[in-house]
Amino acid sequence: MNLRAVAKVLGFLMLVTAACLLLPAIISLLYGEGDWVWFLAAAGIGSAVGGVPLFLLRGAPDLRIREGFAVVALGWLCVGLLGAVPGWLSGQMPSFTDAVFESISGFTTTGATILTDIESRTHGTLFWRALTHWLGGMGIVLLALAILPLLGVGGMQLFRAEVPGPVAERLTPRIRETAKLLWGVYFLLTVLEILALVAAGMSLFDAACHAFATMATGGFSNLNASVGGYASPAVEWIIIVFMILAGTNFSLHYLALTGRWRIYGRDEEFRFYAGIILLCTLLVTAVLAPIHFYGSTGETVRRAMFQVVSILTTTGFGTADYLQWPPLAHALLLVLMAVGGCAGSTGGGIKVMRVLILFRHAKMELLRVLHPRAVFTLWFNDRALSPAVQTNVLGFFLLFMLVYVGGVLILTLGGRDLVTSVGATAATLGNIGPGLGLVGPAGNYAGLLPWEKWLLMLFMLIGRLEIFTVLVLFLPGAWRRS
Repeated sequence: MNLRAVAKVLGFLMLVTAACLLLPAIISLLYGEGDWVWFLAAAGIGSAVGGVPLFLLRGAPDLRIREGFAVVALGWLCVGLLGAVPGWLSGQMPSFTDAVFESISGFTTTGATILTDIESRTHGTLFWRALTHWLGGMGIVLLALAILPLLGVGGMQLFRAEVPGPVAERLTPRIRETAKLLWGVYFLLTVLEILALVAAGMSLFDAACHAFATMATGGFSNLNASVGGYASPAVEWIIIVFMILAGTNFSLHYLALTGRWRIYGRDEEFRFYAGIILLCTLLVTAVLAPIHFYGSTGETVRRAMFQVVSILTTTGFGTADYLQWPPLAHALLLVLMAVGGCAGSTGGGIKVMRVLILFRHAKMELLRVLHPRAVFTLWFNDRALSPAVQTNVLGFFLLFMLVYVGGVLILTLGGRDLVTSVGATAATLGNIGPGLGLVGPAGNYAGLLPWEKWLLMLFMLIGRLEIFTVLVLFLPGAWRRS
């Protein structure tokens, strides 16, 4: 492991985060609130810490694949710790652990909160929570890819470690141009959602915060009752649409913007993704409608679709306390927590592409039993998947389930009830936010013990960085010189 190369890139990421801390400071000044000084203090700390390795370590660092994994995993941890500083110093967060929890939850786009009264927080704090979502959504490392060549650092190692999904595809031959294109699409969709929410009656501040959280599939809201607090069907439908877009592979959006609109219908993952949304919405509606849980069929469909899309895309917004729904709906939503969004989206979870490949692989193995001498090929979007990709998908699913079961066991052995343990592990490992039990949509993570919060923070990082990126750092071979 070339620690000098890792330190230099981490220093750059700290400087980027320090620059972003100036934005909530400006918001705080505009609203006449005094916590701007703490954002400036955090920016100063980040500049000092990040500037040291950039100043001392001259020359272009040698960034290989192992350094790429280290930069991504440690980078998320470093920016998470820096992002916690203003909330901790200002007293907006109850403790240092809570401040780090909220910050890591923001950058990993999990949306799990320890705040019991969100509406009492300052505008600067609320804006910073939303901004951490937006930066983490497309990836602060991916943001840096457009500038890292200035430091003499190649970007493909970081791109492979950061982009979610089994296959990292570039839109252009140059990784820097790919990063710019993805951020351009991300920025455009964010602006469009802000304009739509303002037109639906939201204030510009609330619209910006919710657009940041939606496009990042994060879920931090400015209201204690989340999106349901606005009691606006128009707002809910707008957010539903943009959650669906955020959970879609951003490469498809770029191709659509260049005139290739049919790409959505041709993409097998998107068709499967859309089918899951429609089928699960119908199932939840069928469960709720007979018991007249809501006043009308239209409201039932809207509430059902909002929660299905919110959980599947791992956004975590809420318009209803789904723990009050029948148990069948709970089971369905728990499955959706694991599935997640599409590969190449800002969503978490296993990813729709992997689930589809797993189904096809299972079918292929069944056919192999019937025809042991036949040669089978696994296809996806008219391309034959290599054995390496199939092994990667199977390995990812195995590790995901091992970490999930391990998390549930640790929490239950520590004295936490089974429902909360299952919900908290699924919600943080899938980067969703609200779970079941104590951490359900009507609750939060404030009542958990400090060690439980640190464990769930680790799950947030593992889930956001696709398991391999974090767990590979626990292998001794990742740190040995080769």
